[in-house]
Amino acid sequence: MIHPTNSKKDGFLASIPTASIDSKDDTLTKRCKFNFSYMDFSQSAGQKFEDWTHDQLSKLLDKIYAYCKEPLKYWENQKIGGKTHSVLEIYGGFPRISDFKHPAHVPHQAMWARFRLESSVRLVGFVLPPEYDKKQHIGTGLYFDCNTFYAVFLDADHRFYKAKK
Repeated sequence: MIHPTNSKKDGFLASIPTASIDSKDDTLTKRCKFNFSYMDFSQSAGQKFEDWTHDQLSKLLDKIYAYCKEPLKYWENQKIGGKTHSVLEIYGGFPRISDFKHPAHVPHQAMWARFRLESSVRLVGFVLPPEYDKKQHIGTGLYFDCNTFYAVFLDADHRFYKAKK
């Protein structure tokens, strides 16, 4: 016997989420995260969001959307610019030659890094050192995550890490 279709029922059943973070195939835990709470808009070498055009902001969000699909380590290994640099470069310490200054609100343990957005445009920030991964914070009891990029500067003119002065 053939049962007639019920489009309303079929539509409802199709709308029920089937994805689960408990699935062995789920990728939520490997995806990197972006945190913008450390942004510093006070330095003249950088820009504020309002200084960027709609097109620049749209491209920034498109890039972040793409970057969030993989872990930070993946982007460290993706070569660009003549295959000598990576999408994500982790410098470690604050660069000696820079038009920026280390903001007082950024932890001294920060490993400075940048995402290359296009040509000379960069999103500058930091990651946590590997020894902090899954380490419990003594004050909050929460755990650090080394797969988070903490954005600090919008750098449209490549002024953060300058090869020469």
